[in-house]
Amino acid sequence: MQDAENTPYSERHKPASDFGSREDYLNNELSIMKFKRWGINLPYRDYRIEIEDWVPALAATIGKIVMVAAMATAFAAQFGLDASFVAENVRFELVIAGVLFVVLFAAILNPRTNLAGTHGPMIPLIPLIAAAGGHPLALGIMVGVFGIMLSMSKGGSKLVTLTGEGVRGGLLIYLGAVGTIGQIAKLKAWSAGNIGMPFVAFVVILITVVVYAYLARVKKRWLAIPLCSVIAGVAAYALGAPFEFVTEPGLPNMSPLYWWGEDTGWKLGWPTLSHYIAVIPFAILAVAMWSPDFLGHRVFQELNYPKKARNVLMDVDDTMTVVSIRQIVGSVLGGANLASSWGTYMIPAAIAKRPIPGGALLTGLLCVACALLGFPMDLAMWEPVLRVALLVGVFLPLLEAGMQMVNDNKSSQSAGICIFASALVNPVFGWATTMLLDNMGFIGDKERSEQLTFADRLVIPGIAFVICVGSLALVGQLPGIPALL
Repeated sequence: MQDAENTPYSERHKPASDFGSREDYLNNELSIMKFKRWGINLPYRDYRIEIEDWVPALAATIGKIVMVAAMATAFAAQFGLDASFVAENVRFELVIAGVLFVVLFAAILNPRTNLAGTHGPMIPLIPLIAAAGGHPLALGIMVGVFGIMLSMSKGGSKLVTLTGEGVRGGLLIYLGAVGTIGQIAKLKAWSAGNIGMPFVAFVVILITVVVYAYLARVKKRWLAIPLCSVIAGVAAYALGAPFEFVTEPGLPNMSPLYWWGEDTGWKLGWPTLSHYIAVIPFAILAVAMWSPDFLGHRVFQELNYPKKARNVLMDVDDTMTVVSIRQIVGSVLGGANLASSWGTYMIPAAIAKRPIPGGALLTGLLCVACALLGFPMDLAMWEPVLRVALLVGVFLPLLEAGMQMVNDNKSSQSAGICIFASALVNPVFGWATTMLLDNMGFIGDKERSEQLTFADRLVIPGIAFVICVGSLALVGQLPGIPALL
């Protein structure tokens, strides 16, 4: 007779009608799933697709369109490319993400890997990369190579383990607060400057606050992204904000020879050795930023999943492997994306109490559909829809999760220092500095520090600190200190 742990999911599954509430059903689903690592996982045999899976799928698709457009636009500005390049490359990235990686890896081969999204913090560094003589393809390949090295050494999961509760909370609070303020500021700037109707931003944000608060009260926050985004779009349009569909249906060019031609695509040709050397410090920094990013996403699962759901939690090292492979393949094919863990997918998926694969399958289908149809890209990038989706789907949940983790004087001390150090430079500096101080026992829980080995207390956090701060110094990201390159 099989024990419960080894009984297949298809035999352990019970219909929702057998449970007293929807939440009980979803918690049970998370507890009985056990995915194959680098095997074949199939819908309804190893997991199910529920109505809740549409929420992270919609959020992820909106986030993907927005973030890739922002990154492609930043590259285009540096290399003198026009808006048509941006639109076509976004379509291209949607197809790459949807077919090659979201469905293949997260929904089938290893559902404990988060989707490979976009590395937003790298967008402001793109002008520096171009000025240093970097090449987008060289950068993508080097990021992938360094990422594989980190994942193969299990460095990602080790750094996550060594990050204490206070440091995690402080990092999430900082990211959530700064992101929330930034999104509101951008919506207000668009409302007042672009359309000359400052009241639109006020009304949209006020409605969003009321709806989000109500959803939180009735424990339906997983509905926040689609519901708040739709209401924000309808309200803005009703108030007179202009909107029109302009992107026509079509297919992107799928040939790497086109994208890396001398007179087509990027119009840069293939990179040389000097291009690879120029991007090394930026690639190291990009991978150094992964650990706090991945950490934040896994924390959301831990906070929202039942304690028994250990078999469906995101595997940090496997996710780094997939993100690295996606980065190399996507760059070689011609994409502009720099990859990281997909926050606009994982955060709403965790809140909705859903595992990775079901929503991943829907996300892949939505990405391809948007790429083919074209016009959904216009709607996703319209300011009221975009900003509200990011507010309720990413930054407010980050802020809330961070505050949940700061629950005593020891953790609040570490959190405060992390926020302070992050504000001084950026979250990478804040995370690396506070993790080192916390593990050494200078701040936070000194009893925890005493229980760590010498390597965990000083060597590994020290190496992470040196790599992070050294990379920031090389590319001129330490305030008041010129670039060492």
